[in-house]
Amino acid sequence: MTVTAPSATGPAHAAATASPRNPGVPFDPARLRRIRVNRAAADQRAATLVRRRSVKGAWQAAWLLRAVALMDLTTLAGDDTPGRVRRLCGKARRPLRPGISRALGLGGERARVAAVCVHHELVAVAREALAGSGIPVAAVSTGFPAGLSPFALRLAEIRESVAAGAGEIDVVITRGLALRGEWEALYDEIAAFREACGEAHLKVILGTGELGTLANVRRAATVAMMAGADFVKTSTGKERVNATLPVGLTLARAIREHRLETGVHVGLKAAGGIGTAKEALAWLILVREELGPRWMEPDLFRFGASSLLADIERQLEHHVTGRYSAFHRHPLG
Repeated sequence: MTVTAPSATGPAHAAATASPRNPGVPFDPARLRRIRVNRAAADQRAATLVRRRSVKGAWQAAWLLRAVALMDLTTLAGDDTPGRVRRLCGKARRPLRPGISRALGLGGERARVAAVCVHHELVAVAREALAGSGIPVAAVSTGFPAGLSPFALRLAEIRESVAAGAGEIDVVITRGLALRGEWEALYDEIAAFREACGEAHLKVILGTGELGTLANVRRAATVAMMAGADFVKTSTGKERVNATLPVGLTLARAIREHRLETGVHVGLKAAGGIGTAKEALAWLILVREELGPRWMEPDLFRFGASSLLADIERQLEHHVTGRYSAFHRHPLG
């Protein structure tokens, strides 16, 4: 069966339909006690979602263009420089090579990424390089990637990144709180992060590869959403195990339950180890199947990516130089 393309929307449309901020709700331990996750069933469902559907031909190109629009283009290396960040921001403005854009019928700034994600020290550089583009700067914060620096310093880091111009803050939780079952303490930590963010959107990195079980992943995500997270995010990209489809399924169902409980839409960010177009398509299928087409917009779904864009470009080039070269009629036109 062939999956239809995502709806035709670009950055301007995404801004017009952006979800309201998550105001948070009081901590509710009863919700956590009800959580059960069957690992075998989650593995089977994740595999089935990808195996029973395919995205082919011109529709595949449309889905890959959507993946570009959902991307947080990222550089988080220890040797990052202002020059590297400026080059990344140039790529964010025009992520596809001109020949590909022309063959796809894209004009001007039609293809852009969702955000640029950098360390705090380079937020101001990124903001200047992206001026006028409408692309926000995201900053990793709170002692990324371990999240173990003193609490007051973590809050100060958030505030300083916001003051420097970050519109989104990706925070790291104290994984030990989740592993010890100290859920109310985790709630208080994330709520404090939310307050420190002010108007900046809060993306909570759960470090799912270090939480032990899918039940812990779901509980941590539920606590984060109760505390006001605008996105729940899989990984820092530095863990031994990063974003996996069973984890994505678990997070999607936690998000769906939170919406049913509160009416609030919370976003999902898949980050860590997603480096190929094929993997990106699998995540898009999962999110569309589990959460619906509304989550195919940048305000509710993101890829955290450093190498993914290069493979998507290669796949799109294959399309425009082969059978599907007449992309002036592509589904996102």
